[in-house]
Amino acid sequence: MVWLLEELGVPYDIKIFHRSKDMLAPAELQKIHPLGKSPIVTIQPTTTTEPGPGGASKKIVLAESPFIAQYLCDHFGKHLVPNKYNKKDGGELELGGETDEWMRHQHLLYYSEGSLMPPLLVALILSILSGPKIPFFIRPITSTVAGKVHNSFVVPNIENHCAFLQQLLETSPNGGQYLCGDKLTAADILISYPLLNLPRVEALGGESQKGKLKEKFPKLFEYIARLKEHEGYKRADKKIEELEAKQKD
Repeated sequence: MVWLLEELGVPYDIKIFHRSKDMLAPAELQKIHPLGKSPIVTIQPTTTTEPGPGGASKKIVLAESPFIAQYLCDHFGKHLVPNKYNKKDGGELELGGETDEWMRHQHLLYYSEGSLMPPLLVALILSILSGPKIPFFIRPITSTVAGKVHNSFVVPNIENHCAFLQQLLETSPNGGQYLCGDKLTAADILISYPLLNLPRVEALGGESQKGKLKEKFPKLFEYIARLKEHEGYKRADKKIEELEAKQKD
């Protein structure tokens, strides 16, 4: 989400919330949004028809990454969303007249969390079953079970998603290097988070699994490397590293 804010060019502040030892959201985050989910974006409008106490503007609280991205792009980032209609064809008057670029973008905004993230989260949960939080005397059993689930469920699902995304890149409109065409979009930015975590999830399957996804899906990993070269991504990454370092001091 920080990368998106960098591309939008809007002023913002970052506050980092760390999960508690039980991996649940801290109470401070739940005060902002009852579900305590991250990321959360709060916006202070300059004007409002519903002033708060003392006449202050009422804060807008946005949760769920796809909604956050869509809302912010509606107001600040038209350049990160493909044109919905090809005006030359008059497609706005017809059902199905939307451009391929826009249809891809809308789908991928929600695909990244709705379809791609679940198997990655399962992999994270399985890693806990093999980790130090499990009593050592039953860890061999939980590790074996976790390994079998990882190989039978996580790996096939992730490979299926990688194949799907590589196909989108191979058929990108206008021969573009991004998922929705020849320009970076909010969908590329949102999907970067799960994609950048693929090597980490792959490593959970053991040393023998490392690097296999890159071998099978070279175009996808070339795309991931291109995303990391964007100046907006580099600025966002640097800001987060600096904040994390300050909190450790």
